[in-house]
Amino acid sequence: MLTPSAPPAEAVGRFQHDLERLTGPGAAFRLGIAVSGGPDSLALLRLAHAALPGGICAATVDHGLRPEAAREAADVARYCAALGIPHAILGSEPLPSGNVQEQARQLRYRLLGGWAEAEGLAFVAVAHHRDDVAETFLMRALRGSGSGGLARMAAAAPMPYCMGSTRLVRPLLEWSRTELAAIAPDGVQDPSNRDLQYDRARMRVLIAATPALMPEPLARAAKNLAEAEAALDWLADQAWRSRATTAPDGGAILVDAAQLPRDTRRRLVARAIRQLAPDWSGEGLDRLVDTLDAGKGGTLGGIKARIHALAWHFSIAPPRAEHH
Repeated sequence: MLTPSAPPAEAVGRFQHDLERLTGPGAAFRLGIAVSGGPDSLALLRLAHAALPGGICAATVDHGLRPEAAREAADVARYCAALGIPHAILGSEPLPSGNVQEQARQLRYRLLGGWAEAEGLAFVAVAHHRDDVAETFLMRALRGSGSGGLARMAAAAPMPYCMGSTRLVRPLLEWSRTELAAIAPDGVQDPSNRDLQYDRARMRVLIAATPALMPEPLARAAKNLAEAEAALDWLADQAWRSRATTAPDGGAILVDAAQLPRDTRRRLVARAIRQLAPDWSGEGLDRLVDTLDAGKGGTLGGIKARIHALAWHFSIAPPRAEHH
């Protein structure tokens, strides 16, 4: 990595404005920065350091998936030391089998969340940007995702897979990969970004090779869908207040879904299941809604759903009997 240099004042001012829209004025908190060592996260680090001098700390997650990862994390530590930024390397236990990238993503957030809680950080910033949004939109569109899947990732949200109070913020969603590379040209490129066995790498190649697939309008479509998703959530909130009844002991929920649009019914079912089973993965929802629409019952995420007096009744399913 090159000797760290300050980004242009115009870029710092733009970043500060984007960050404060998500966090409020910066003087009241310390900001955590997730830094992998790539150009995007190094640009985020430089911008944050210039905008909040003395007010940030950084962490790098080493999943142990690549031999070079430990060296890259050590390089980030030296880079932060040159800027006077406190830095931690978060080690990781072996990942379970399955979708390696998804497992690594979940573990990364859990490690960052634990670090943030230990450091007393109200916010942790990550370097997702406009090109990431465009690639995700295209990946999910090709899988047939609905509005929730196609919507732009949230600019601010609770830290995923964590129970603490730290919020995850994405202040670079309106920035392009090219703009960030100009701020941190010394970032290390992760070889998985070019490995065509991964969906995201294939989308990156497709966008680069297809002039009609420009990242900016794709990202704008994802942003518009995020606004539509927020409106649909608001409508589901109204329906929940008037149509859902929770038993006094909290162990059952009754939902009157009659004559509601399917999307609203779907959201109410998801809310009922998640309220009774917070660890539910979200899978299988459409199948259960189809079953209930057909007047039948089913079980999902340990929650039993059945028809009761023309309404949908949700309760914790009894344990399955063991057969000897």
